[in-house]
Amino acid sequence: MVSKYFMWNIQDFQFDLDESLIAKYPRQSRDQSRLMVLDRKEQSIRSEKMFLRILDYLKQGDTLVFNNTRVSKRRLYLLTKQKRFHEVIFLEPSQYPKPLSWYCLIRNSAKLHEGDSLFDTSGKYDFEFHRGESGKTYLTPGIAMEEEIFEKIGTIPIPPYLKRRAEALDEERYQTVFAEVPGSVASPTAALHFSPELLERLKSIGVGIAHLTLLVGYGTFAPLEESQIREKKLHPEEFNISEETAVLLNSAREKGRIISVGTTTLRALESSYDFKEKKFFPQRSKTDLFLGPGDTISSCDGLITNFHLPGSSLMFLVSAFAGKNFIMSAYERAIREKYRFFSYGDAMLIL
Repeated sequence: MVSKYFMWNIQDFQFDLDESLIAKYPRQSRDQSRLMVLDRKEQSIRSEKMFLRILDYLKQGDTLVFNNTRVSKRRLYLLTKQKRFHEVIFLEPSQYPKPLSWYCLIRNSAKLHEGDSLFDTSGKYDFEFHRGESGKTYLTPGIAMEEEIFEKIGTIPIPPYLKRRAEALDEERYQTVFAEVPGSVASPTAALHFSPELLERLKSIGVGIAHLTLLVGYGTFAPLEESQIREKKLHPEEFNISEETAVLLNSAREKGRIISVGTTTLRALESSYDFKEKKFFPQRSKTDLFLGPGDTISSCDGLITNFHLPGSSLMFLVSAFAGKNFIMSAYERAIREKYRFFSYGDAMLIL
């Protein structure tokens, strides 16, 4: 990644979106969403009725790279002694303010006081409330919170803009079909469009499949701040690119194109790619990479992504890949043609 400079601010990536275009639920089948195809060289935009038509744009030798993370059931509804519910999302473990503590997002946390106790609905698990610097909120559980406990008492933390609680279908549809490594609090949603049947058809025409892991944090929904643009740093997220994946990717361009499935995948790819040596290196690390207009992306040749929130860091990222004006014209067309937006919405293929 070669960094240049930014001429843009958050307001440049704002647009009006009618709430009716926000996909509150997934389509009946994963691969039945719509697809918009952007050709960067020709500066052309094509609308397809079904994501399945992506088969027409991929070819033998191309390699799709997926994020194989699994969304953990980190949303809990906890009770105070006064029987008041608080919705809590457990973001990451912390040694502050005590061992076993977790940094959490807690709805209506202003009503909580230092040291207050909260309990899950069964009363089996208890938590102590703490407030840290900059208003950050923490819970210290009575026992170490392992993945098995979250699976037992938690729910899938679907995005807040869906304005509903998670339902039974979200247990399946907010996970990719190859979800494997737990620890994310948001799904790599571009990959939600891929069904097992579509993956098999892609393999049958000679399209390669590679996996990496990036644990998606709740910062993906957090409002972007101007300071993040100036400092070119986002919320840090853990990622892992194995030796096997690095070897596969380093040979991929001899055969065809590397296509990142999703912005989370692209952040990991770009963070592990040495543009001077023109190769990927296996690594387990964290990335706070911020990408936007003025940055050159070297790690991939194509991107599959959803339609993102106005003024978000993801709008900056896709604009780094395809150009701000081109992306904004595509979004104008998507709104005009009533594409569905956000996590359960339709898809965009940029080549």
